[in-house]
Amino acid sequence: MKLAEALQERADLNRSIMDLRSRLEQVMLVQEGMKPVEDPKTLMKSLDESIDRLEYLMAAINHSNDVTEAGGMTLTQIIARKDALKLKLAAYKDLAGEAGSNTSRARGTEIRVLPTIKAADLQKEADRIAKEIRQLDNLLQETNWTKELVE
Repeated sequence: MKLAEALQERADLNRSIMDLRSRLEQVMLVQEGMKPVEDPKTLMKSLDESIDRLEYLMAAINHSNDVTEAGGMTLTQIIARKDALKLKLAAYKDLAGEAGSNTSRARGTEIRVLPTIKAADLQKEADRIAKEIRQLDNLLQETNWTKELVE
């Protein structure tokens, strides 16, 4: 199984687990003399099996990410770098917006407020960060579809 397929299955399992929990909540209590729409024991069995499979996949995906290299880094390092860059990008975009906002003055005698960092410089850096995130994401996607899950 390719790493990307395991990631897709993990996402499907997460959705399935949420669905099973919801269905279980709906059949946990019934009016006296009524039968539940679905068998709670069957749903519980499905829930347990799904969670067991998810546990296995999470461990295998994490292990694969730790030992698989691309671009001179492990996939774990690439994911961490990408997550950190996303935080940095959000901060730089917010700062560029602040630096670029005009403060209006009603009269020429009011205090003038000036940015301490140029908005254009912040935006240029934000653009560079966004490009690096795209490149890392492309590298991850390519690697996920070419590497086998390490089990």
